[in-house]
Amino acid sequence: MKELHSLQELSQVYLRSEGRAPDELRAVRITLDYVPSAAGSALIECGRTRVICVASVEEKLPRWMLQEKERTGWVTAEYSLLPYAGGERKMREATAGKVTGRTQEIQRLIGRALRTAVDLNHLGERTLWIDCDVIEADGGTRTAAVTGGYLALYLALHRLVQQKKLKKLPIVRQVAAVSVGMVNQHVLLDLDYAEDSAADVDLNVVMTGDGEFVELQGTAEERPFSQEQLAAMLALATRGCRQLFDHQNAALRALMQHDA
Repeated sequence: MKELHSLQELSQVYLRSEGRAPDELRAVRITLDYVPSAAGSALIECGRTRVICVASVEEKLPRWMLQEKERTGWVTAEYSLLPYAGGERKMREATAGKVTGRTQEIQRLIGRALRTAVDLNHLGERTLWIDCDVIEADGGTRTAAVTGGYLALYLALHRLVQQKKLKKLPIVRQVAAVSVGMVNQHVLLDLDYAEDSAADVDLNVVMTGDGEFVELQGTAEERPFSQEQLAAMLALATRGCRQLFDHQNAALRALMQHDA
């Protein structure tokens, strides 16, 4: 097995699309309040991947939670890859009559990640739905949905405070996600579709602003990966998430200053 290269060496031996360095994110663009009628919304663009994230507030709990003795609020997510998102049209899952296993897996990932950001005990008996619709897919849709979903969730909760429906903002930690992987034994950050399709290892990493891990989803396609390679991928993911936190914070600051 080849030895891991330094990032400086990799930048010379591995040329990525758009001239990106191995440790470089795709261009990130965030548009808050993309859907003005929503409680909170964000369009997040990571390269050619674009996801609309919308938060809706429902003043009731899911039926299964009504059986609980100690009730809290709830945060859940739905994810949809629109028919044209990948170029070649695919049938809507609603038309097919069932949600695929992939969609269910991604929805659960987004929901788990975003619940980590909130103190459910201070949410009241209400449900926040985060709808993540992929309008263009070029890899990393689930990680973009987590990163943009956090922003939609934050805005919806902030407005509940403004409306005096909540005493204080129940956000307890910032959350973002990014993909890393190994292509031809090279460790790369933020894989696009072509890289993801050729990856020896694909790893999705959800992190908090404090540098803790929420979830790791990793798979080796043909050969197993070493502990050293895993450490290298996690280090790169940490770097990428820190940059995504900066993008999130900058977008929120700009909106708050505009509204002030």
